[in-house]
Amino acid sequence: MSNNKANPNKENESVKDQIEETLEDAIDEVETEKDQATKDAEKEETATNEEQVSEVDKLKAEVEKEKDKFLRLFAEFENYKRRTSKERLDLFKTAGREVMEAMLPVLDDFDRALVEISKTKEKDLLEGVELISNKLRETLKAKGLTPMNVKKGDTFDADLHEAVTQIPAPEKKLKGKIVDVVESGYTLGDRIIRYPKVVTGK
Repeated sequence: MSNNKANPNKENESVKDQIEETLEDAIDEVETEKDQATKDAEKEETATNEEQVSEVDKLKAEVEKEKDKFLRLFAEFENYKRRTSKERLDLFKTAGREVMEAMLPVLDDFDRALVEISKTKEKDLLEGVELISNKLRETLKAKGLTPMNVKKGDTFDADLHEAVTQIPAPEKKLKGKIVDVVESGYTLGDRIIRYPKVVTGK
């Protein structure tokens, strides 16, 4: 009888052990799953953060690219404005170039007339021609026409003067310099529209 009583206790303990073991396994499994879920959540959060950082970097790069593009366009536009403004100014300065060039022989004729009249005793005639000549020159000067200041003894410069001939220098100091000015030169604004024709000494 006592054996039979002991056996149920043993069975109860065995069942109890199994239940405890099963509970422990279940608890371990839940904890493992919980740990895994936490790790997965952390991984997902890290991935999301990285994705957000990557998206921010991408947007920053795009903004920089657009900014650079805008600055280039702005610089090009400023250059275009400056260039067209300069061209327009040059155009205004040289708009009457053809008319001015056509007037140059008239100025030359006045110079020759003044030289010839000054040889005579006709002082009134000289004064009258000088008056008309000066008025014409002042009018043309107001429109931008300026005579080039070239005189005997100046150093010859091929960029500024046109040599028509070369003669033996009458004096040593005139060697390689301008001996005579045959025809006056003129500028219109900053441009030379007729180079002075000169004789140089050799």
